[in-house]
Amino acid sequence: MKHLGEILLDEGYVTAADLGVALTEQAERGQSLGRVLVELGMLTEAQLVSALAQQVGMNFVELSDYPVDRAAVSLVAAAVCRRHTVLPIGIENGSLILAMADPGNVVAVDDVRTLAHMPVKPVVAVHADLLAAIERYCRADEEMDDLASAFEESVAAAPENDLSKMGEVVEDDAPIVRFVNVLITQAIQDRASDIHIEPAELDLRVRYRIDGVLHEVQRAPKQIQAGVISRLKIMSDIDIAERRKPQDGRMSVNHHGRKIDLRVATLPTVWGEKVVMRILDNSTATLDLRELSFLDRNLETYRASYTKPYGMLLVTGPTGSGKSTTLYATLNAVSRPEINVITVEDPVEYRLAGINQVQVNPKAGLTFASALRSILRSDPDVVLLGEVRDHETAQISIEAALTGHLVLSTLHTNDAPSAVTRLIEMGIEPFLVGSALDCVVAQRLARRLCEKCKEPYRPTEVELVAARFPWTPGDEPPLLHRPAGCTACSHTGYHGRMGIHEVMRVTEEIERHAVSHSSSADIATTARAQGMIPLRDDGWAKVIAGQTSVEEILRVVS
Repeated sequence: MKHLGEILLDEGYVTAADLGVALTEQAERGQSLGRVLVELGMLTEAQLVSALAQQVGMNFVELSDYPVDRAAVSLVAAAVCRRHTVLPIGIENGSLILAMADPGNVVAVDDVRTLAHMPVKPVVAVHADLLAAIERYCRADEEMDDLASAFEESVAAAPENDLSKMGEVVEDDAPIVRFVNVLITQAIQDRASDIHIEPAELDLRVRYRIDGVLHEVQRAPKQIQAGVISRLKIMSDIDIAERRKPQDGRMSVNHHGRKIDLRVATLPTVWGEKVVMRILDNSTATLDLRELSFLDRNLETYRASYTKPYGMLLVTGPTGSGKSTTLYATLNAVSRPEINVITVEDPVEYRLAGINQVQVNPKAGLTFASALRSILRSDPDVVLLGEVRDHETAQISIEAALTGHLVLSTLHTNDAPSAVTRLIEMGIEPFLVGSALDCVVAQRLARRLCEKCKEPYRPTEVELVAARFPWTPGDEPPLLHRPAGCTACSHTGYHGRMGIHEVMRVTEEIERHAVSHSSSADIATTARAQGMIPLRDDGWAKVIAGQTSVEEILRVVS
């Protein structure tokens, strides 16, 4: 049997110098050679596992790139895969290929052989990759189907008037409880931002929004509709008897030790109540601004504004463009024990430690305007206002910014220069807008290319001209990247999202534009002349950096 060091050298994973350093460290640490190399950063986990597999005469598979056969996966129960940390990934010459982190686990091999009724050929995979693949392929879809069927049988004999009460059950193992729990757990595992439960004429459709795009994941029998919606209402503290008008609620779930909040909204439709759940992962609220994909120049411009003791900062963009995330990251940057931070939100999306958060309640008379007026008497240093919606709210916000407060808020406009004209249209005096407003950030969210499968290419001149890409005709087209699709990104070519930004400082020239009622186009021309990077140009910079694709920028930026 070859020594591990020989295999690593033969494969070109390490140099002789690296190996010498690691052998010295190994003597001092008392660890295995492979583990020392990984900890020193000279070897990746995948390279180590590949070399160890070669040492014992077994094949190594890179699960993120391997074309896993779902038919093979279905031969072994998900519970068995999770218990032994194994995953069937294909069938070859009548044998089941079984990915394992511990190929010496003969009990696992025997169990799988018995269940699959065929010979088993073990292969080695990285433990972390194997766990991720088990989560991806041993999905809860089958369990959801089984639970839906079980629940359908339980309601078949029940009077129709009693169906809505079936969501009130409290037994943890009741089919309806398990169905709803699996539905939410699977959405969190799939990185969904929203869960849509939509009644149709003949069934109940479930869709997840992942990276900004809706994907259908389940169609359940119509008979379970009332029970599922009733159960969700109970969990969200929503009036179970009211079915004629929209309602809002909130629930919390624990997922692998993390507390995750869900904002729940119901909407009456012709086939029953639709339920949409927004998944609010509190880890999003603790992000650093540097994690939000700002270009260095844009981040410096924005930092110069939010580090001031007073003034108004606006984040603009359509619904779902990440405005709240940017504002919370800004709060994290400015919040300190010696200052008083108060937020007014509808609803409070993320609960933040050390910050006073106010939930508006129009029924009780607590509107954005009345809450803002009240908190200005509570000695705040920084005020976050969920949204500038009307003249009254805008007026109070502007006055707060002019009287020594840092005010952060959102506004619905297409770009940063339009925020100035929008405030004036709301009835704010132009000279007040110019004086109070310090910075506007317009943003969109674009899908990020999957690092595992993105492929380089050189676009044609026709493609570049059609996209209005910043390139000089006659020059060689730049090397860009496009989505390919692999198992790691569910064959979409994208994994995660990133921000596209336009940051505009309100300078003296822009103040003069505001006072003279200039159009947003004139303001944009001046801002660009002063160094503002337009949304599309920010997107092109990220395309050139290989982070996203031309098609994605054209999709999100007009």
